[in-house]
Amino acid sequence: MAVQLLETLQEAITAYTGLSPATFITLVALAFAGYYYAISGGSSDNHPQPRSRSYEEDMQPLPPPVQLGEISEEELKAYDGNDSKKPLLMAIKGQIYDVSQSRMFYGPGGPYALFAGKDASRALAKMSFEEKDLNGDLTGLGVFELEALQDWEYKFMSKYVKVGSIKKPERAPEPSTNDQTAEPSAAEPAEPSAAEPAESTVVEPAEPTAAKPADPVPSDSAVGETKEETTSETNKHG
Repeated sequence: MAVQLLETLQEAITAYTGLSPATFITLVALAFAGYYYAISGGSSDNHPQPRSRSYEEDMQPLPPPVQLGEISEEELKAYDGNDSKKPLLMAIKGQIYDVSQSRMFYGPGGPYALFAGKDASRALAKMSFEEKDLNGDLTGLGVFELEALQDWEYKFMSKYVKVGSIKKPERAPEPSTNDQTAEPSAAEPAEPSAAEPAESTVVEPAEPTAAKPADPVPSDSAVGETKEETTSETNKHG
């Protein structure tokens, strides 16, 4: 794990600075040496230099961290270190940490002073010092950048005390269909009415048609008599 982290750090140094890891470490060492030389007054003798009163005040024991709960990003800006009576705070991924013990880094004049009083998640993930990245927006970040941010978060969780979180902006409640009051529309709703019975069509009874009597069928005897009468008449005429 340590080897992988070291290789990742070396790749990050090369990718973001364009320098080899050795050159980068050398420059960092020179910067610390220059910083130490500046605070020591530039004196090379072994006599101790008188310390200023402000330095002695800074070396006083820090007050215990104060839990703030949820605060807005605007309220967090008041803890950027410019007010010595307030703790020095910084946020990562919405979680606020008290970094007062590292005032030389995050306090006014420190190399990371621009991160104080803000959620610097995006800037830490991208290793950026640009003003546009000093926020907690993580959209569009790559896998490597998110892993770098995770390493920063682990460092803060192990070294500093969490004292609160950033309050998320409240969103306007979306109107619910159940809670909405139906507004009258232009088209007036049909008035509820009792189910009107369908108009019954009176079927007038058909007039009874008198059944015509069937023509009588002549019986066999009548037919015989008719034939005889016809034959007798024929004989007479004959």
